Amino acid sequence: AVRDINHKYIVVGGNAMCTCITYKNGDFYFGRNLDLDCSFNESVVLTPRNFPLEFRKAPKRNTHYAMIGMASKNDCFPLYAEAVNEKGLCMAGLNFPGNAYYQKVTESGLELASFEVIAWFLGECASVEDAKKYLKNLSIVDLSFASQMPAAPLHWMLADSKECLVLEAVKDGLKVHENPFGVLTNNPPFDYHRMNMVNYLNLTAQNPENRFCAGLPLKPYAQGMGAVGLPGDWSSSSRFVRAAFLKENSHAQQSENANVSQFFHILDNVAMVRGSVITDTGTCDITTYSCCVNTRTGKYYYRRYDDFMIRTADPLTADLDASSLYWFEEESQSLPSAIDPAIK
Repeated sequence: AVRDINHKYIVVGGNAMCTCITYKNGDFYFGRNLDLDCSFNESVVLTPRNFPLEFRKAPKRNTHYAMIGMASKNDCFPLYAEAVNEKGLCMAGLNFPGNAYYQKVTESGLELASFEVIAWFLGECASVEDAKKYLKNLSIVDLSFASQMPAAPLHWMLADSKECLVLEAVKDGLKVHENPFGVLTNNPPFDYHRMNMVNYLNLTAQNPENRFCAGLPLKPYAQGMGAVGLPGDWSSSSRFVRAAFLKENSHAQQSENANVSQFFHILDNVAMVRGSVITDTGTCDITTYSCCVNTRTGKYYYRRYDDFMIRTADPLTADLDASSLYWFEEESQSLPSAIDPAIK
């Protein structure tokens, strides 16, 4: 993540922690919490089909799929934290310090800088299956957006309604993992999270049965005891398990309001409250924003830490064939209580 100070972009991703999830209940939804100790001058932006995307080593794209998501505000390139394109392909970058490793430029194959990955794949590909053919020759290279902005250490979740992948650029090269959970957090690498889930296979949303000893009259004394052992801290491994448990046990009506409301409730349960996580520099990590996008309609819903109002950005209100970035004005997008009647 980056923020603008005196019109200079600087990295603030060292303290970033995030949770990204998919959700399918009729329509398919994608979104995330972005957990950080400051803003990075972010705003919702639409990249229309004819905005020229200039890459450092990959060929320039004068035409491509339109996409919408949250990005650091500048007019020359959409620095997306996450986005979805008009075909329903979604992608998010999450902090991956200590494990992310970017290759030197070799002028061979498909070479993308970390800040280019989301825009390139969403501009070029209509589905995860479509993206797979490019992953075999992909290298994430050590190039920065600006000289004063070192490349942020990231890994990525790429998803559509049929498949979900995790991309991790490590010293051994690019690792592509099938992701059956539709969840991604931060360190350790994805292989750890996949194995760690086995530690919680006994959890259930139902009342638990007595498996301790058949000869003892043990019965639950309260509702919810089937999930005793579900981790409640804010570590990346715990957030991964908690988010997966909640989305897999989710019940909601198949309507837009119910689905979006449910999506935010899931994210709330892995969100960071100011003061609960103190960084090494003494700042507080908080969930600066949460977002959810309906991949069929492209509607992008989001909510900020100090404002419980869910806002929306609708790409159909902009010109999808334009040639300049379209930044949504937040003040005009207010939808008080439109998604969840409990939000006042």
